[in-house]
Amino acid sequence: MSTSSLQTFQDQVSELLLRHRSLIDVLSKLGQADASVNRAVSKAITECGCIELHASKQSYTPNGNLEDARSSVETHVHGDLCDHCKEIVSSELGRNLFYMSALCNLLNIQLEDVLENEANKCSTLGIFNLS
Repeated sequence: MSTSSLQTFQDQVSELLLRHRSLIDVLSKLGQADASVNRAVSKAITECGCIELHASKQSYTPNGNLEDARSSVETHVHGDLCDHCKEIVSSELGRNLFYMSALCNLLNIQLEDVLENEANKCSTLGIFNLS
């Protein structure tokens, strides 16, 4: 997303957010939106079945290099989201982004700066940016 698009989105959120302008309201709505993303992905697994979760202990080679580790680590996701589930998960992610932008507005933080700082940290720290 370009800088102008992020700023336009953040401005739009500021104009639309009328009912939940309190910091406490926005924090609780952000948490609720986050839970909705988790629920949408869970439903894709348990109700639709378009993706499956095959979780197990990650296997690491103690003497391997970073490429070996990268190729041996799994996402545990098998399959792809169907169009219906992808639409729902995308919608929930959008709502999450809406409330994240609202939080930025209330705290006078530019979403663009947040994204740029995180990208710089990833570039600088590389693999050591594990979180």
